Amino acid sequence: MKKKWLMFGMSAVLSVGLLAACGTGEEDTTTGDTPEDTAAPNTEEVKEVPADAPTLVMGTSADYPPYESVDLATEEIVGFDVDIAKYITSELGYNLEIADMDFNALIPAMEAKRVDFVLAGMTPTEDRKQNVDFSDIYYEATNLIVSKEDGNISSLEDLNGLKVGVQLGSIQEADADALAEEVGFEVVKLNRIPEIMQELLAGRIDAILMEDTVAAGHMEAQGQLVSFEVPSEDELGSAIAFPKGSELVEPFNEKLNELIESGKMDELILKWFDTEE
Repeated sequence: MKKKWLMFGMSAVLSVGLLAACGTGEEDTTTGDTPEDTAAPNTEEVKEVPADAPTLVMGTSADYPPYESVDLATEEIVGFDVDIAKYITSELGYNLEIADMDFNALIPAMEAKRVDFVLAGMTPTEDRKQNVDFSDIYYEATNLIVSKEDGNISSLEDLNGLKVGVQLGSIQEADADALAEEVGFEVVKLNRIPEIMQELLAGRIDAILMEDTVAAGHMEAQGQLVSFEVPSEDELGSAIAFPKGSELVEPFNEKLNELIESGKMDELILKWFDTEE
């Protein structure tokens, strides 16, 4: 599956004193990263950060591999977005703390100043832009309808009268609502991707609308699943979300550009995504 990532122009030079104060607060789950952990993807290329340096809290929903998930062996949150966050924060002189919560709780947590930014495969929709600021898009993907092979679902029309699962608060939720009006299916909204997948495997829903890169891992693990692409007039992409007016947007964009132009983004894409046709 061939993936696309965006090249974009360099942002303005980081201004002295721009770096924002770190956020604090209680979250569902948090994991602190020491300087030894801040590797993305090669430890020798990442700056060490003093333990007493300021800390930025990243909000994410660790149920969305390969963007972010919990490594069962180490119980650490890992993934494409995590490596990006580790690189950028270390380059800017911050320690990183990761707060895991349901996807639909991420923007409220940021608005409440419990997290400093959100990296969770989030699409910068116009509705979201009313409440938060976004970085440049750093990765593109497409939506799929995933179903069991014996469900004989191969087109949107086949979904008429069926139940389609979607993650609450995701871009796919809004897409599913729009498609449901057009096609005529019931949208079942749940918090976590593994929960939605279990509903499909148990036969309590008939299909899932989800991102292709996230679907790939589940389809590999479950041989009984099939999929087809959902046409979209808009490009789907992931960006980093910040509180309105955050001074972190510009320096984060600068480091995103460096990550891409240095070739490190290529390394991360090869590490976390299947890039073969």
